Amino acid sequence: MKKMLVASLALLMASQAFAADPISQRKDVFKQYKPVVGAMGKMVKGDTPYNKDEFAKLATQLEQLSQQPWQYFPAGGNAGKTDAKPEIWSKPADWQKAIDNHKAATAKLKQVALAGDLAAIKTQFGATQQTCKACHKDFRKD
Repeated sequence: MKKMLVASLALLMASQAFAADPISQRKDVFKQYKPVVGAMGKMVKGDTPYNKDEFAKLATQLEQLSQQPWQYFPAGGNAGKTDAKPEIWSKPADWQKAIDNHKAATAKLKQVALAGDLAAIKTQFGATQQTCKACHKDFRKD
């Protein structure tokens, strides 16, 4: 019984230590982007059949994801193994503008996806991808 208690406490402490690591937390959120954007991109390109309901579901997921990673960029959050550029912390107004642009683009993509007009979806999907690229260009070491 004591061994189980000690093992449980060790596991709890390890999970709390991991949870407190903002770099790991933001990387986990960004990893969730890839399958969502990938599936959307395949539909937009015609690699897979366009399905209005599925695309709208994916757009909703993307909009929800777009709200999450920013909390994991606290002051001093660049200490450790990260691809984040120091400009995130040295140019906070620019960083916030990039975040706001991305959130707005994903919200608009969700609205356009719910309407189901594939031509409008393609345009907005491209605009949303540009917000990702702009942020990577200015704030991520690639």
